Amino acid sequence: MRKIIGIGESLLDIIFKNGQPSHSVPGGSTFNTMVSLGRLRQPVYFVSEVGDDHIGKSLLDFMKANHIDTTSVDTFADGKSAISLAFLDDENDAHYAFYTQYPEDRLSIIWPRIDEGDIVIFGSYFAVNPALRQRVCELIEYAKERKAIIYYDPNFRDSHAHEAMKLMPSILENLEYADIVRGSTDDMRNLFRQTEAEKVYLDHIQFYCPNFIYTRGKEGAELFCGSGHCHFDNLPGEIISTIGAGDSFNAGILFGLLKHGITLGNLYTLTPDDWKPIVRYGLEFAAAVCGSYDNYISEETADRYRP
Repeated sequence: MRKIIGIGESLLDIIFKNGQPSHSVPGGSTFNTMVSLGRLRQPVYFVSEVGDDHIGKSLLDFMKANHIDTTSVDTFADGKSAISLAFLDDENDAHYAFYTQYPEDRLSIIWPRIDEGDIVIFGSYFAVNPALRQRVCELIEYAKERKAIIYYDPNFRDSHAHEAMKLMPSILENLEYADIVRGSTDDMRNLFRQTEAEKVYLDHIQFYCPNFIYTRGKEGAELFCGSGHCHFDNLPGEIISTIGAGDSFNAGILFGLLKHGITLGNLYTLTPDDWKPIVRYGLEFAAAVCGSYDNYISEETADRYRP
């Protein structure tokens, strides 16, 4: 059975509304994607790290409760689990501050088995962090050797925008690794100082990866592939919080790739029409998450998609 392997941070999100803490939820970019896929009962394996503390234990328990294999989650004693403060503005978009205390020796784990047809998702600062870069590249290169689909979400936040030039060699290498890139307006603004969809694709993405999904908040999404382009409107619905919307969009795309039998062998032959039902899952999952304070689709939502 095909698997999805994710690599990324695990942390506790503390959500603020009107300047006051509202609630907390386990989070992290790829973490959120893995939870949605686990609730869909897809075979998911997560490569991550947590501290040997109360927060780390609760994060591990949450992963296991949501059907995520945690064999490759490193538990470190010399440091503390990460915390994120997410401040919701008047439009319920989040602005972040991160608090971390990691050890020097990180990701001292054995990689999960990767087979042909599997999908590997990676991204955010975790994928370009100099302290983790060598280990991340080892996993991605192993996955490419095994003929897995590589899905990259830069998720390059405002807090790291000042580092864009320094980290650009790793960003470009990740784009070259990728078979699919999913980026947001904020990512492209922070990385390339551009947001216009076609210019972003032609000037910065296409040379490295022809398959690009560009999510533009209220403007919907754009799909670029080797044979064309397609625009997608957002689905209607109340927006309570946008935290996890992009991560859940990613979960929908990965779910669609599995459901439609897309492997490395046929990925590059897909037309915009072939992509439409796949992107639809992303839009549906993102809309479901925007309607709640959770970072991932609910069990009730997942139940509607399970066979």
